[in-house]
Amino acid sequence: MNKLELISALKKEAGISKLEAAKVVQIFLESMTDALVIGERVEIRGLCSIFIKNYKSYTGRNPKTGKKVAIHSKKLPFFKSGKELKERVNY
Repeated sequence: MNKLELISALKKEAGISKLEAAKVVQIFLESMTDALVIGERVEIRGLCSIFIKNYKSYTGRNPKTGKKVAIHSKKLPFFKSGKELKERVNY
């Protein structure tokens, strides 16, 4: 499912216009992103939790040339599925 399909499903289920459904989805995604940017954990009970993992810098290797490359520290979002989601997918 992509964003457009999610908007269509919301439109159909809630009986609202496509524009209103798009606005709801956009607000939802922006709110999650804003929370992650400031370091907060996003948790949707039964579905998932998303949090930021900090990775330290390290020396990597360019697979094409074999030269050593410095990889800078970074922050990446980490998705962890909830118990109910695991059970529904793995029924």
